[in-house]
Amino acid sequence: MNTENLIACHECDLLQRLPERHGTYIARCPRCDAVLHRGVENSIDRTLALTLAGVILFAVANSFPFLAFKLKGQETQATLISGVLDLYQQGKWEISILVLLTTIAVPLIQLLILLYVFVPLKFNRVPWKMAAVFRIAQNLSPWSMMEVFLIGIIVAIVKLVGMAQIVPGLALWSFALLIVTLAAAAANMDSQVVWDRVVYKR
Repeated sequence: MNTENLIACHECDLLQRLPERHGTYIARCPRCDAVLHRGVENSIDRTLALTLAGVILFAVANSFPFLAFKLKGQETQATLISGVLDLYQQGKWEISILVLLTTIAVPLIQLLILLYVFVPLKFNRVPWKMAAVFRIAQNLSPWSMMEVFLIGIIVAIVKLVGMAQIVPGLALWSFALLIVTLAAAAANMDSQVVWDRVVYKR
């Protein structure tokens, strides 16, 4: 029996075969009309381009000042990593580790994994242990909480704006764009294409 393109519906468990995939499409279950799969045209190229943009934005977000505080003629600049260190020095090591993981470590690992997977796929090669590495990226997604961190920064700015002059830095804009870029990369990533390369080597 040819098991290529077989998929079980997540809602009613009907085993069926995905149609031939051409461009952008949505495959639905004939029994319950649930969405089986969303295909994206040029998924590999789009995901890789957005990932490369994300790497650049990540580098900028972690290399330049995030915010500048001006009070009584004195200016203090803060970066992402300096905020983590300040939390640790204040004895809030649990929060500092959480911020480090969710805003720096996990997004970096996600970007590196996407590069590891999609650069070889672009050249029709399957990287070593791609299935295991790709699963790690999918499992890490809930731990990337940059949006929550950005909302917290905005709330802090609103509260401090009456006490000092707050100047958003280049890193803040890069961080916001990075959130959008990673979301776009996830939206344009067709995971079925990746698994096809793993299973069928195509």
